[in-house]
Amino acid sequence: MLDGHVLLGWLSSCALLGLLACAPRPSAAYFGLTGSEPLTILPVTSEMEEAAAKAHYKVCDRLKLEKKQRRMCRRDPGVAETLLEAISMSALECQYQFRFERWNCTLEGRYRASLLKRGFKETAFLYAISSAGLTHALAKACSAGRMERCTCDEAPDLENREAWQWGGCGDNLKYSNKFVKEFLGRKPNKDLRARVDFHNNLVGMKVIKAGVETTCKCHGVSGSCTVRTCWRQLSPFHEIGKQLKQKYETSLKVGSTTNEATGEGDISPPKKSIPGHSDQIPRTTDLVYIDDSPSFCLMSRYSPGTSGRKCYKDKNCDSICCGRGHNTQSRVVTRPCQCQTEFS
Repeated sequence: MLDGHVLLGWLSSCALLGLLACAPRPSAAYFGLTGSEPLTILPVTSEMEEAAAKAHYKVCDRLKLEKKQRRMCRRDPGVAETLLEAISMSALECQYQFRFERWNCTLEGRYRASLLKRGFKETAFLYAISSAGLTHALAKACSAGRMERCTCDEAPDLENREAWQWGGCGDNLKYSNKFVKEFLGRKPNKDLRARVDFHNNLVGMKVIKAGVETTCKCHGVSGSCTVRTCWRQLSPFHEIGKQLKQKYETSLKVGSTTNEATGEGDISPPKKSIPGHSDQIPRTTDLVYIDDSPSFCLMSRYSPGTSGRKCYKDKNCDSICCGRGHNTQSRVVTRPCQCQTEFS
């Protein structure tokens, strides 16, 4: 069960972040639609609405949320599907970013549970990528019209109200940020691990915000730009994953101090200087961790190890094989190359 701010507890009885053995992602038929109907003329009966409500309630219940989070999930039919989309998207991106590493984001069964009990830098990445995934998916769901409580971004400096008629619609990051912050709960004061997890969740959200771009479209006679409509769009999630992987590489080990002015706990460099670790004070955009990671070379409670993994010569074999050496296989692959058809 969640403790009010931990996003990664969504699937306590399922594999984490999209490995949804017991909570499959709903198809378009989940809401009784094929996806091709013109929604403005689709007849909606009270029976259909009631069936859709019951269906998304079941998905919310499957996610093993806290009472408050379950209530937030249930109040908008689009939230349940967006949560599942965010989990799946985050898992795939994690696996992609770590595909060449000793830890390749293996999250099945006991590995997930054991990782989340420790404050490793890998755990920091998981919290950041999952909060980023939810923020991104919700903002996109708003602009796609899949949510009842939000629509396009309506920033006062952009003409988003007119963007609909021109085919542009801003991703609603304002609504998404507000929802995710409420979903995660308030900042914890005392427990260091809880503060670290909360901090890393916010890092994921900040990377999303920093990647917002303004897209514009010109209108006018013969393509002239007499009128320009602009709207905001989020960066592709793959770009978000790349930035978070870079933050993982430069993540900082931290300890805890007490703020004398407020009496609240603060995240700070470890009290004792640690060889090989920076004493740099963490910024709000840095990923932080409290436990040194295992090597992930051998099978353990945290990973299946690297034995039998495929590696790439001159790229990652030395790292992945952990000094054990590797077997090289060669094969001949025939592919068409610059083929041209000759006509007589």
